[in-house]
Amino acid sequence: MNDVILKIEDLSKQYRLGTVGTGTISHDLNRWWHIIRGKEDPYLTIGDSNDRTSKGESEYVWALQDINFEVRRGEVLGIIGKNGAGKSTLLKILSKVTGPTTGSIKSKGRIASLLEVGTGFHPEMTGRENIYLNGAILGMTKKEIASKIDEIIEFSGCERYIDTPTKRYSSGMTVRLAFAVAAHLEPDILIVDEVLAVGDVEFQKKAIGKMKSISEEGDRTVLFVSHNMAAVKNLCTSGIVLENGTMSFEGASEDAINYYLEKSYANSLLSFKDRIDRKGNQNLSIEEILIENEKGIIVSELSSGESYNILFKYVKNEYVDPKQFTAVIQFKNNNDEIVTTIATDEQGTVVSEINDHGIIKIEIPKLQFREGRYSICYMFSEKQSFNTPHKILDYLSDACYMTVIRGDYWNSGILNRPNGFIQESSIKLV
Repeated sequence: MNDVILKIEDLSKQYRLGTVGTGTISHDLNRWWHIIRGKEDPYLTIGDSNDRTSKGESEYVWALQDINFEVRRGEVLGIIGKNGAGKSTLLKILSKVTGPTTGSIKSKGRIASLLEVGTGFHPEMTGRENIYLNGAILGMTKKEIASKIDEIIEFSGCERYIDTPTKRYSSGMTVRLAFAVAAHLEPDILIVDEVLAVGDVEFQKKAIGKMKSISEEGDRTVLFVSHNMAAVKNLCTSGIVLENGTMSFEGASEDAINYYLEKSYANSLLSFKDRIDRKGNQNLSIEEILIENEKGIIVSELSSGESYNILFKYVKNEYVDPKQFTAVIQFKNNNDEIVTTIATDEQGTVVSEINDHGIIKIEIPKLQFREGRYSICYMFSEKQSFNTPHKILDYLSDACYMTVIRGDYWNSGILNRPNGFIQESSIKLV
């Protein structure tokens, strides 16, 4: 358990922005000229950090920079971070899909990876044939694959379609079969990206259980990337946090999750004008979010069972069609899971007029949240129809946070328990 199975030293990956992914002939000649004279690659000394929200000055960007960590046999490492932090790039390098610009990777044993839906599958081949193909890619003999094929098919739940070409599979079926192959062919290191999110809840639980048994019983190593903090907490023993291509934290999985969530909370404290992670055309822009109680007093702590209004102060910069105006407000818990969603299109809410500036008021007659801290994400858009995508006006994840304290939701004299959502119900003995 104490031997290191994977060691990453000074790992960096640089990309060139634009339509040319690597470099021009002039850049390649410049590199060659420096190398034959025994000098450093001139393009390694330039490049911006991996901050996708800013334009930057250089045509080169460091997707990863100076990554160092070790993974021991039997360890389950969670890799977390925001979109664009460098997680998938790191896994592609570890899976040898692409090479690093600088640094080294030292590993022991066979590596199996599941990075994207259908990776390594040939659409014209059947599911059964793709199992043999994937196994061969992973270095397995035909005899080894044959000994496990029944177990793989059963785990995937695709037995009825196993002799059908995979081009007719849904994305969920493809992920099921791909994960079953990767998990059952006994790799020393299993690398899993966010692809499990494509599967249904039942399969996600099954897959996480399988990864857990792989690490505990088989003494094998798992590298797991997910935005589902509950899954990371449940599965992983340790974690690293990536931020703009650099590693900002390494430690126990729970500590890594807390660091990531605290960082997100700190970002939400910035002025809305300072938030560079906003999306949309800003034809309508949110300037401030406030929460008021039933007496009109602005509060930061809320109590279960009380009534509140969430106020989104806005300014209209360009014309917005009121008939197409849609508001979607999501609330996430401490595990970064969506607890509930408020959506005007679902409720059939129609807006008659949008002023040059004003307040979008979300009325909550009885707060059904249990004790905890919740983040608010919003998206205001013009939605042409259910068959067309939203034209996003203003979108911001983790825009602000609210703290909910225990309350006597049922007026029973007993404070409700923490965590989760309070379901309206009645209980009778019949």
